[in-house]
Amino acid sequence: MQHHFIGGEWVAGSSGETLPVIDPSTGEVIDQLARGSAADIDRAVAAARAALKGPWGRMTATERGRILMKMSALILARHEELSQLEARDTGKPLSQARNDITVAARYCEYYGGAADKLHGEQIPYLEDFHVVVLREPYGVTAHILPWNYPAQMFGRSVVPALAMGNAAVLKPSEDACLLPLAFCNIAKEAGLPDGALNVVTGLGEEAGAALTAHHDIDFVTFTGSPEVGTLVQKAAAERTLKCVLELGGKSPQIVFEDADLDRAATFVLKAITQNGGQTCSAGSRLLVQRSIYDTFVKRVVERFAQSSVGTPAMDQDCGPLINAAQRQRVQGFIDQARASGIPVLAQGRVADGVPGGGFYVAPTMFGPVPRDHRLACDEVFGPVLAVIPFDDEADAIALANATDFGLLAGIWTRDGGRQIRVAKRMHCGQVYINCYGAGGGVELPFGGVKKSGHGREKGFMALEEFCVVKTVVQYHGK
Repeated sequence: MQHHFIGGEWVAGSSGETLPVIDPSTGEVIDQLARGSAADIDRAVAAARAALKGPWGRMTATERGRILMKMSALILARHEELSQLEARDTGKPLSQARNDITVAARYCEYYGGAADKLHGEQIPYLEDFHVVVLREPYGVTAHILPWNYPAQMFGRSVVPALAMGNAAVLKPSEDACLLPLAFCNIAKEAGLPDGALNVVTGLGEEAGAALTAHHDIDFVTFTGSPEVGTLVQKAAAERTLKCVLELGGKSPQIVFEDADLDRAATFVLKAITQNGGQTCSAGSRLLVQRSIYDTFVKRVVERFAQSSVGTPAMDQDCGPLINAAQRQRVQGFIDQARASGIPVLAQGRVADGVPGGGFYVAPTMFGPVPRDHRLACDEVFGPVLAVIPFDDEADAIALANATDFGLLAGIWTRDGGRQIRVAKRMHCGQVYINCYGAGGGVELPFGGVKKSGHGREKGFMALEEFCVVKTVVQYHGK
């Protein structure tokens, strides 16, 4: 039985109700979570506020950084144990889970080292004035995390908030709580003061809604669907709170006729099968110049047809999807595309011997997909690739930008001028040229535009998001 972590202690939920922890590979219940309520959120926020008034609030940036560095070392020391837990909780292949734990440790290392590097500044002003700019923590920060990368998302969201001296209250997805809870023990062992980190498990519409609406939080960060992101933003707006939102994508991979086709084909497959396609930055739209459409699509089809889905221990291209509802949603996209008469270009396979109760969907590649079809416009969040031809550079740019999302884009061309022209015209937060993804990309500012959200995570910019700028003007006379 998993309890809440509040004020440095494991505490039972106030309601006594629980939620099941389901193994996506088998569909079986493997544990129980406390079903958090508004009362539990109240207690967690109060613990965070008390921490700011206690040792945590008085700690220097250097001391905070040392704690985070120690957390990094402890995560690496327990790497395999945590990897196995992450794989079982999310269903992802074991090699991908291992990478996630490595990246989580890197977040702690990066922000531990950066904690005392975000400086204030002095502004030259009138002769008889002294003006400085301070960067201070917001206070109590609220974090609502998704289920697709619980280990990485903890590092990406919570760790920079702690580095800046905030006290965090985290509500992880009810579908993937085990890693955030495990990190609580690591934080405590590393010396994080009680109340600096609090985790309340539960449903989004209950514990999550109570957290975003709480009167005593100072900042909100959310990763999830645009629909829920809108609700989070409205709740923050009612109290004029700043929020950072990362809300998904429909990212294009643009392949021009002069591209390295073999390299591009390899990355295209990985970008849609990584984590079973349950990735905001998945390269879910493949845009191919018409002059090489048949040649390049054949290369991708050959690779796609060899892809497979299995249990975490099988370590295939994909694991199961997170739950039955997500499997049904992804299968709905596939069924609708088939019913629309869109050709299936290739399909992977579900490995022999997978448990019958698991949430498995074979990777599927459709094309050519009409530009206005749902499969070309909406986020599937599964291993489904839409292939669309384009005519020339102008057509590629218009097509790439023709969605409500704007998170990532990939550009494949040897033409240096085209690389920069197209990159500048992409309406998104990150652009990759002759590559795609960055193995975690801890150092690289990440976020979107349009319905993909606003604000930036990762890199040094995340620290700037988690701090308040204060200008101090002192008159000292001539």
